[in-house]
Amino acid sequence: MENLASIEQFEQLKQEKVVFKFTAGWCPDCHFIDPFMGEVEEKFKEFTFISVDRDQFIDLCIELDIFGIPSFLAYENGAEKGRFVSKDRKTREEIEKFLQSI
Repeated sequence: MENLASIEQFEQLKQEKVVFKFTAGWCPDCHFIDPFMGEVEEKFKEFTFISVDRDQFIDLCIELDIFGIPSFLAYENGAEKGRFVSKDRKTREEIEKFLQSI
């Protein structure tokens, strides 16, 4: 999964079919999903997956109302298509259900 490098890149990527995963290095619930995220990405190849470091892009998180991590935000053609945002730990099944719904 590629890491977001800039706000400009975020704006460009929103035009694609993309899922942003908001995370942080210190977040144990974020690391909980790491072992299976590669398989989830393989299963949902229609999306580009981008990791967003919450601490590096805190202003973006505030603007997007991303206050809990890990969280997922999906865009297509510049429009938000779905969000899975909460402070709770996410399971593989919950993530896949979210991706199927968008």
